[in-house]
Amino acid sequence: PMKRTVFSLLAAFALCVSAAAAGPAVSCPSALLMEKQTGTVLFAQDEHTPREPASVTKIMTLLLVMEAIDSGALSYDDVVTGSAHAAGMGGSQIWLKENEQMTVRDLLKAVCIVSGNDAAVALAEHLTGSEDAFVERMNARAQELGMNDTHFVNCTGLDDEPEAAEHLTTAYDIALMSRELILHHPDIRQFTTVWMDSLRGGESMLVNTNKLIRFYDGATGLKTGSTGSAGYCLSATAEKNGMELIAVVLKS
Repeated sequence: PMKRTVFSLLAAFALCVSAAAAGPAVSCPSALLMEKQTGTVLFAQDEHTPREPASVTKIMTLLLVMEAIDSGALSYDDVVTGSAHAAGMGGSQIWLKENEQMTVRDLLKAVCIVSGNDAAVALAEHLTGSEDAFVERMNARAQELGMNDTHFVNCTGLDDEPEAAEHLTTAYDIALMSRELILHHPDIRQFTTVWMDSLRGGESMLVNTNKLIRFYDGATGLKTGSTGSAGYCLSATAEKNGMELIAVVLKS
């Protein structure tokens, strides 16, 4: 159903469905379709209701890392040392060990392809010294982007801590941060369009959690997420004939 939902969203514009029209029948509670260049909303359903985003959270983590790279504050070749905190993350991971060293490039690969929670935390700590400091920056950036219904409590979307119940965003806000990432930092595509890759000299295989990358013609990204309470969440991007669209579904 999630794949069908996303396909129907991506097809909505092709079918000349205007924002005012009924639009496709979308089975999940919250959904939104946005055009990248102008930010025009082409379809919206329950787009301002705060919901858990699971790992779609990492779009903001990626945005802050890419902004640091494009500003020269960070380099793809910088070496990051894994902390005990990063190594202790559950969920999707690359089994980063405490004190293991990995480049920013490899950690970005891990976040984009397999949604590595440990990799996301390692990047966050490297950039701001602690995950908490990074989360403050995430929330500040969200405000700057007009993500008025968003509150982050971590950089991963993991919901295993009590305060994670307050980790909420909306389909509209996810589209805003997705647009900011793909419009101004197109380099992210070198990671989000990869179907399979590896780390540690071929020891650790990576297969993209976003099946659209393999099966949907024109897919460019972007980020999947799922937990028991968040359901299946996705911000999918695709480009055809020079137009790139962002399709967001929550709690599918």
